[in-house]
Amino acid sequence: MNISPKKTFIAAAALLCLMGYNTAHGQKKNSFTLTSPNGKIKVVLHNDYRAGNDSAASAAFDVYYKNGGSFAPVMQNNQLGLSTADQQFKNIDLKNAGWVKRLSENYRMLTGKRSLCTNEATEQAFTFANGAGKQLQVVFRLYNDGVAFRYQLQASGMSQVNVKDEYTTYHIPQQTARWIQKYDPAYEEFFPYSTDGKGIKSQQWAYPALFKANGKEVYYLLSEAGNSEVNAAARLINAADLNTYKVTYPEPRKDFNQQGGMAPLPWASQWHTIILGSLATVVQSTLINDVSNPNQLKDTSWIKPGSVAWVYWAYNHGSRDYKRVVEYVDLAEKMTWPYVLIDWEWDVMTNGGTMEDAVKYAQSKGIKPMLWYNSGTTEWATATPIDRMRTREKRLKEFAWLNKIGVYGVKIDFFAGDQQDMMKLYLEILKDAADHHLMVDFHGATIPRGWSRTYPNLMTVEAVRGAEWYNNNDELTSKAAVHNTTLPFTRNVVGPMDYTPVTFTNSQHPHTTSYGHELALSVVFESALQNFADRPSAFYDLPDDPKNFLKTVPTAWDETRLLSGYPGNHVVIARRSGSNWYIGGLNGLDNAQTLQFSLSFLKTKQGKLTIIKDGDNDKSFNTQTLSVTPGQPVKIDCLPRGGFVAVVKQ
Repeated sequence: MNISPKKTFIAAAALLCLMGYNTAHGQKKNSFTLTSPNGKIKVVLHNDYRAGNDSAASAAFDVYYKNGGSFAPVMQNNQLGLSTADQQFKNIDLKNAGWVKRLSENYRMLTGKRSLCTNEATEQAFTFANGAGKQLQVVFRLYNDGVAFRYQLQASGMSQVNVKDEYTTYHIPQQTARWIQKYDPAYEEFFPYSTDGKGIKSQQWAYPALFKANGKEVYYLLSEAGNSEVNAAARLINAADLNTYKVTYPEPRKDFNQQGGMAPLPWASQWHTIILGSLATVVQSTLINDVSNPNQLKDTSWIKPGSVAWVYWAYNHGSRDYKRVVEYVDLAEKMTWPYVLIDWEWDVMTNGGTMEDAVKYAQSKGIKPMLWYNSGTTEWATATPIDRMRTREKRLKEFAWLNKIGVYGVKIDFFAGDQQDMMKLYLEILKDAADHHLMVDFHGATIPRGWSRTYPNLMTVEAVRGAEWYNNNDELTSKAAVHNTTLPFTRNVVGPMDYTPVTFTNSQHPHTTSYGHELALSVVFESALQNFADRPSAFYDLPDDPKNFLKTVPTAWDETRLLSGYPGNHVVIARRSGSNWYIGGLNGLDNAQTLQFSLSFLKTKQGKLTIIKDGDNDKSFNTQTLSVTPGQPVKIDCLPRGGFVAVVKQ
């Protein structure tokens, strides 16, 4: 066993400790400790290798969090390992522990919850070998807001590998509170609260998954990031034990008969991420982007976040009616929104004009059009236009045509799953779209996995049970308030979320959320393209204060802070754009609630706070303006399932 010395530049917080070593009866035990730069998170990696006992996992890690003066366990005995078509890396022997490295870099985001981000971590690589002598490397990074790790395989005489599954397993203490959704390829389920996982009919679970450490105000969100063309996207299963969540890869599809990922060597897995800390730490974290590859685009000047008038929700239908599309273009102009999204069926547009006519009309009003496409990867989704994105030849032809007629972005829908071919297709679309200066919105798609950092033209992703579901069934009618106050702590943490928010009127099934609640979604939910869904008349009929607010609310942010909240109960989020702060608050309860927060984030001696909140009933507003100072407490009364927005100008 070769243990390399530490590099001399390692900070004291990055501690490497060899705890024990025993070779009796072919057994080896050793342990290493790694801590985050701020010293609050600790991982202990332990290896209990037993020669010949290949059925048992020998490498595992424990996660600790310092809440107060001492470390307390969060998750223990989380197993590591990998399965390929040729090798099993389960009972593995630690051969080398590399130098501890300190990573520190700043980078900028054009979109998302924070514009200036810091990628600061402690990193160490560990090399293991299985009984056949084949090596597996596990790289750990400890951030101030979480843990990330990935697997790596070197060439070692082979040209490619089929990574079929993982032995990665998270052990959750019994009675742990959790908010986790059943796996669905489109990630459009609820996040029900549970303390044991019982009563929810599923054995497959989707990322992200939120847990609360027992007896502590410490939370951790499991997900993954940095998936590349050589990876499938993982999910969690707990069939053997309700509190044991194993990472696994998607099953083959009818038209893609491959388990896991097939890739040339060397190979690296996606990053497995554990965002860890207070609820504020979780909500504000940029860990998913931090571990992902840096921006690959040289010119990003054409990428412009903004609000969108979206043609679909109010009528539960596509965009085949030219005159209706014109109404939404006019809405965008009157609301000073830069974009209009023309949805499915534009290829058969009638009633006064074609899609090209609609594009020309939008351009005449100074509005930038975007178009919807069916990815063509499923058998069941037949909405048109279809089969223009699946192959690169067709995609490049289509993108060149869009450039010619003056389209600024594409919404691509109905992806077949999380298999490797879909990961490859997502990334190829982003690259080709960037070459043609087209912004991208993925719908019916996987969750964000850090690609917005790598390809900043990825503006938003659906992967959420959003307002579209008012058209599908009546579940949101009763569950929307709880759901909306859970999403900021779960789905929206990992990246932009195209919920298609702010619907005051009803479509197929009614709302029970207040107008104040709906207005607040424009701030609480982060999406660089905010596709406002309601019919034009709903926006025109608003009082001046909420109407003017929607005209100017930003869709990309310099800073985000959680001011108050608990999943399913309430949430108050503040987001900064320039020197102004925008605050959104939601009441998730069926009874009235007073939401309280502090203005501790203010930097100037005095500011002006304008609040637009629930009025006397759920379809009215009340506006008030206050002079405020840093640290001043604020209390806002909300109706049942109500909400508010506020703007602080400094």
